[in-house]
Amino acid sequence: MNNKNIINIDYNLNIHYSLLDYLWEKIAEIYTLMPNYLGRYNNIPYWFGKDGDEIYLYASVEPSGLKFEGNLVADIWESWIDEFKRKTGDALKYSIGEPEDGYDFKYM
Repeated sequence: MNNKNIINIDYNLNIHYSLLDYLWEKIAEIYTLMPNYLGRYNNIPYWFGKDGDEIYLYASVEPSGLKFEGNLVADIWESWIDEFKRKTGDALKYSIGEPEDGYDFKYM
């Protein structure tokens, strides 16, 4: 794989940790439907590979929102996160994006 196309991911979404449990269950289901889902390790969802691999992606719930971290090929990341935002937006019934880009948190 061409390392020049690999980017470091540090990306927050406007999905607040205070969401109701049934909404987190919907998001957990979406995790499993996303391309290259590997499962959970230490209760952390992973895609593509594990932390320390050249290519990996994982999510964590932080005060700043739902956070994705990893290393992916730029084109793969862009299509992957667009699909995730669309699916979670449909499930949560609001627009999903980065708070720094003006996407507001919804508290449910």
